[in-house]
Amino acid sequence: GDVIVNKNLHTSSQSVGTRALFISSTKMMLVVACFFPLSSWAFSLQSTLTARPRSSATFRDVVTAKAEGDVILIGVAADSGCGKSTFMRRLTGIFGGGQNVGPLGGGFDNGGWETNTLVSDTTTVICLDDYHLNDREGRKVTKRTALDLAENDFDLMYEQLAALKKGEAISKPIYNHVNGTLDTPETIEPTPIVIVEGLHPMADERVRDLLDFSLYLDITDDVKFAWKIQRDMVERGHSLESIQASIEARKPDFDAFVAPQREHADVTIQVLPTALTEDKDGKILRVKYIQKDEKECYEPVYLFDEGSTIEWTPCGKKLTCSFPGIKFAYGSDEFMGNPCTVVEMDGKFDNLQELIYVESHLSNTGTKFYGELTQQMIKMGDSPGSDNGTGFFQTLASLKIREFYETVTGVTIKADAPATVKAAEKVAA
Repeated sequence: GDVIVNKNLHTSSQSVGTRALFISSTKMMLVVACFFPLSSWAFSLQSTLTARPRSSATFRDVVTAKAEGDVILIGVAADSGCGKSTFMRRLTGIFGGGQNVGPLGGGFDNGGWETNTLVSDTTTVICLDDYHLNDREGRKVTKRTALDLAENDFDLMYEQLAALKKGEAISKPIYNHVNGTLDTPETIEPTPIVIVEGLHPMADERVRDLLDFSLYLDITDDVKFAWKIQRDMVERGHSLESIQASIEARKPDFDAFVAPQREHADVTIQVLPTALTEDKDGKILRVKYIQKDEKECYEPVYLFDEGSTIEWTPCGKKLTCSFPGIKFAYGSDEFMGNPCTVVEMDGKFDNLQELIYVESHLSNTGTKFYGELTQQMIKMGDSPGSDNGTGFFQTLASLKIREFYETVTGVTIKADAPATVKAAEKVAA
């Protein structure tokens, strides 16, 4: 038979033979199976000589005070057009609730008002654009962009988010994206999970300290440029010169006021150009799931063997993919000055059903049953990024945030019922 690693085992010293992995420890054992022929793997494993210290997952003072029914505040930071809306759908879908997430008050088209707030009986999603200090005309006077910290009311943001965390209703302003005005405030009632998304959820220290969990969607400049050309030049007929001018005009403020928040994020999903082939259109992506080490109540996701450095090209018979294929990686790294654990994917999927093959080699995914990660990807199969690492890691992050919520509060979120995943038989073959 061929050899696989039991992912529940952990040791400080490993070595790889040509046909077997020997684990040196008096308390460890070699697990031999015949699931995956070693010849079908393009796989390299470099063991770490000393295991990194693991988080004890002890609660902070604010966490120990959590009880059932308390509000958990989650912050998601990203530039516009970077996938926040899609991630919100994935995340709120994982948390479920008795009703689908929709606009507060039904939205303008359903007899309500122009709102940026999405609600269900378990979640509230607040767009931080609502805390812009000036409307569109006002910013023409100040000659500042909405990315500038001076154009945002962090005092009110802190005051109102602190009130929501205490279980108090707030009267929140509305920034009308249609006409650029500040509209009549709306009343927000607290729900068990409040998600704040926008440009600056971690920019103000007071607001940052309120967050129980934070995530940054980091789209690198090359990918942003390729996406914007596809949208504005190919689909909207804009000139290349106008697109370049728009990006260059926005970049200084983005670099100064938005990008530094990556340092504070518990998880960063970083999207880069592929390293597998040349792709100027940004259609093949290399995506990193960057997990800050020692985050309390969070166990990092890992591939195959915790603490090792791994590169893996999946078996083509179990995971079909078009040129240039798919490659995964895992290991320790440093990001924005912080030690971290990184899982990486480069390439595109052809068949979402077959994702269960990849899922079977990941551990600490936050799933409640075998195949839940794959099932959630299939559920959102028509959404942007569902054939690459952006959708894959957004879904993984959603499952991990649910797990974090349950750990902190002791409240169990009901998962969707398991569905039959056709590729499961292929994985076990």
